[in-house]
Amino acid sequence: MDPLSDIIALLRPHAAFSKPITGRGKWGVRYSAYGRPGFALVLVGRCWLAVDSAEPVLLDHGDFVLLPSTPAFSLLSQPDAESVQTQPTYSAVRHGDPAGEPDFQMLGGTFEIEPVNAPLLLALLPKVIHIRSAEKNALRLARIIDLIMEECAINAPGRKMILERLLEVMMMECLRWGAIGEDDLSAGLLAGLRDPALAKVLYALHSKVQAAWTVAELAKLAGMSRSAFAARFTETLGCAPKEYLSRWRMTLAQDALSRGAKSLDRLAQEIGYESASAFSTAFRRRVGCSPGAFARSRRGATTHSAGLAVAP
Repeated sequence: MDPLSDIIALLRPHAAFSKPITGRGKWGVRYSAYGRPGFALVLVGRCWLAVDSAEPVLLDHGDFVLLPSTPAFSLLSQPDAESVQTQPTYSAVRHGDPAGEPDFQMLGGTFEIEPVNAPLLLALLPKVIHIRSAEKNALRLARIIDLIMEECAINAPGRKMILERLLEVMMMECLRWGAIGEDDLSAGLLAGLRDPALAKVLYALHSKVQAAWTVAELAKLAGMSRSAFAARFTETLGCAPKEYLSRWRMTLAQDALSRGAKSLDRLAQEIGYESASAFSTAFRRRVGCSPGAFARSRRGATTHSAGLAVAP
């Protein structure tokens, strides 16, 4: 798979939930960060979205927003509206004047992702993905959202698997070429994939993660000098080439250990370490515990979560 597909596959989006959000008049609400991905589609009217301390951005009719790791944000009927702190709820929400037909309607939703993989992977993605109604991806996304909502509303055989695939498609559609303007990209994987020379390197790193890559080899692959390549990679991806490779290897390791599917010797070989001992040392230095302790903690977490209800 390509690097973007690799990341979405490891995030394993699932357990979607959505609700209608309506408003009338002047209103503003503020939510604390909660880490899980959130999405919204404006159905009627418009509102303003302010993420963290950034200036509010207009969301117009037909616009779609994905927050891969939902930070603190405010929704406002007008940029100067005062916002009140609000707690998330699974119920339909009405803002502003409670009487009369709403002049604003939005479909808001959230879904779960694999928690063990999320910290490293979400750091590679933009904080906010805003696809305007004029973008060619907007209509495709609206159709995908319709299918997700239909699947959430029924209890048919295969519901869980279909929902997971639809969420993967939604995320991929948001992150594909052309969906995000250059001005909206911060350092990370998408910025790297937009650079043809760095994209070639990223594809090589992901396809041969076990290889003993050197910065000189990667620079040659990019067609650049070693120093120019290292500087460009670090500026565009937000970390040095060897650090990116180490993070990716550890992400793959944590994912494999959480599923308990491989021996340490085999895992070490597959992700580029000379021995299980070398891998264990690197893992402990990066994660703060041994691979065995990590695997046991994940098995305990899985057993505990198996008994918890998941929102429809």
